[in-house]
Amino acid sequence: MRHLQKGRKFGMVKKVRTAFIKSLASSLIMRERIRTTLARAKEVRPFVEKLVTHAKGATLAKRRLVRSALPADAAKKVFDEIAPRFKERSGGYTRIIRLGRRLSDSAEEAIIEFVD
Repeated sequence: MRHLQKGRKFGMVKKVRTAFIKSLASSLIMRERIRTTLARAKEVRPFVEKLVTHAKGATLAKRRLVRSALPADAAKKVFDEIAPRFKERSGGYTRIIRLGRRLSDSAEEAIIEFVD
């Protein structure tokens, strides 16, 4: 049993899983809405929300922190477009909408998007 173990493994080693989460976060930021499995959406949500919270600070240290987690174009979009939209909001920047099960493998699908 995985008592008090946070996060999902997705059948990957740590460095591959970290790159995968960063890739999902980058896609979500660039497109502002992605369709994926429910488990992946639930896993990427806190990662993206922490990045948006950091981007609201907009100091040099915060810029470097966000830039270390995202590609340059995604980091720029977080600071220039996404963080200013949520200036007055204290959290809950994303929503997950469940779509039901996929026909091929019966995985639960979901849409994760930024709240307007």
